[in-house]
Amino acid sequence: MNTFVESLYKRGVAVVGAGNMGAGIAQKIAQEGIPVYLLDRSAALAQAGKERIAAVLSEAVARKIFSTEDTERVLSLVKASADLAAAAEAALVIEAVFEDRSVKSAIFKELDEICAPDTIFATNTSSLSVQALAAESGRPDRFGGLHFFYHPAKNKLLEVIAGKSTSAATENALWDFARAIKKVSIRTSDSAGFAVNRFFVAWLNEAVRILEEGESCIEEIETVAKETFKIGMGPFELMNVTGVPIAFHAAESLSKSFGSFYEPSALLRQKAEEGTLWNLDSADCRFSKAEQREASRQEIAERLLGCVFYIAASLVEEGVATKEDTDRGATVGLRWNEGPFQMMNSLSTGNALRMVENFSKRYKGLSVPESLSQHGQSRRPFELSYVELTVQDWTARITINRPEAMNALNPGITRQLKEKFLQAEQNADVKAIVFEGIGKAFVAGADIRFFIDALDADNFPRIYEFTKEGQDLFKSISASKKLTIAFVNGIAYGGGAELALACQKIVVGARAQFAFPETGIGIYPGLGGTQRLPRKIGKELSRYLIFTGSTLNAEDALSVGLADGALSDGRLQLLDEAARARACVDLPVLAAEKRSDLPVWAEAAKVLFSDLHVEDALAGESKSDMTPALKSVAQKALKSLSYKAPIALKMAHKLINCSSCPSIDEGLALELASLKEIFSSEDAYEGLSSLGKRRPVYRGR
Repeated sequence: MNTFVESLYKRGVAVVGAGNMGAGIAQKIAQEGIPVYLLDRSAALAQAGKERIAAVLSEAVARKIFSTEDTERVLSLVKASADLAAAAEAALVIEAVFEDRSVKSAIFKELDEICAPDTIFATNTSSLSVQALAAESGRPDRFGGLHFFYHPAKNKLLEVIAGKSTSAATENALWDFARAIKKVSIRTSDSAGFAVNRFFVAWLNEAVRILEEGESCIEEIETVAKETFKIGMGPFELMNVTGVPIAFHAAESLSKSFGSFYEPSALLRQKAEEGTLWNLDSADCRFSKAEQREASRQEIAERLLGCVFYIAASLVEEGVATKEDTDRGATVGLRWNEGPFQMMNSLSTGNALRMVENFSKRYKGLSVPESLSQHGQSRRPFELSYVELTVQDWTARITINRPEAMNALNPGITRQLKEKFLQAEQNADVKAIVFEGIGKAFVAGADIRFFIDALDADNFPRIYEFTKEGQDLFKSISASKKLTIAFVNGIAYGGGAELALACQKIVVGARAQFAFPETGIGIYPGLGGTQRLPRKIGKELSRYLIFTGSTLNAEDALSVGLADGALSDGRLQLLDEAARARACVDLPVLAAEKRSDLPVWAEAAKVLFSDLHVEDALAGESKSDMTPALKSVAQKALKSLSYKAPIALKMAHKLINCSSCPSIDEGLALELASLKEIFSSEDAYEGLSSLGKRRPVYRGR
């Protein structure tokens, strides 16, 4: 078991500062079952922080996100106090007071006298030096930064920052904490603004400069920003929501470290000093002719993009963050549709270079980052890596780190998986290879956008090639002489469930969910699902899952034999220990026991979708004798079939029957051979293109 994660649950976390940020941080920690002490300089302020948590949870209950019981459980884990001594035995203390170095430093000095020697300190600063605070904390090696984003209980992003004196053990502990509270975390160096604020604050400031120069109006800048970055709020509305003074002080802080380009514009300073909001309705735009307005909007878009591209490329060259984490900060933390490097690839690096060259001419001291210059001149896209390989002792861990897209598979991800898998395969020291996903998903399936784009381009060969490459990779995983393990502690839908099935063992965490939703979107599982699933749990249960698209939780996956073992949520160290010993071929069930009886749905499925009755079920009838309880489940299953694509159901049925073939290769070849037929159907395009928008209407053609 990871001892630090265990200590979080046993000893709790203390959050110092019960304002909006501190209360939100405490709420998120408590939501994940960890005891938290919410501390402030007076009992009234601490209690007010807990009341903030109660108010947010009450809203969540009204929106049916949480139940009343959930709220009571979370609040019971939050202890409000004005006594810093409450933090004495906490495993971790997070300071979340206002951005004043002297105040923060004084708090840490006092905490150092109070807390246990092994307690780790972290600051939730957005602009101050982590190392400077660490040096004054009394325990610089056990000190780091945790930069939460507003609202901490809702925004998934967390920046993890190590100062120069932060020990590797402390940095790893902070990373484990981030995972325990289910944050999408990015590592950044201890640089002003870290990663996200460095380009986000400058983006806000640049929008104000455009307004200040009189070339446009707020309404136009807002519209262009929302269209260009595909966001719900433009820069001025965002400043109104988060606080105009916050944007001003953040820009001022950045300018102290990076120079005049980052200095807040005079208009931003004026607005912050006035303490008023931007008037979003004052649409007094300069241009009236359509062609002039279009030229103006193009200039605004390229200026905002140039600002972001310049800083993003600079961040990576300076080693502040990786390209992938910079993108992740934008897509997860700011909810942009694409991150800076994804946008540069989409627009072409040649266009991105032109925008940055034009932008850099506006300000003294700016020069085009070398990497962008090289990529832009050659028009070579930035290579983005979303699959990571780490090796510790006998265990190789292959991690899909694309949480902003639920780790969905596409040709690029599949190639990266193959590359990392081959590296692990060729490492003579590795005895076991563990696959896992970061965030809410193990793998949420194939990237639906990829299929739609290929169909729109009348390019079926792309779909065939992607599926064949995926099948070949999964065959290699299944046949590996190493022990291959899927650790599923989130969503494993479609291709994700098929990747798990390709592994020799499936280990689940408490949040595991399996589903095969393909027939509901007009296709069938094509990466081995129709072959490996029946071989593992039988044809009857496989028909039920593939025909209905029903979801299995961790307990049910264990009950029917889909999962081979279970681990407590977040205790990945157990998996490491098991995998190191080659004798773990028969993995123990570590956090749950297999039930001797099948769930009711499985009992019903064994009858309804048996060889004797499956044709009746596909015709919408049930002619088998069942108990009332089983009959109720069967009726729901039959109803769900009426919403599936008839062609997909028919083909899935044929493929599942082929799972009885002696060699799995025959069935896999048939999955491939049938792709043209299914993707040529009107139902497939209807199902894929309607996903997330409306219920598809299938016509069986």
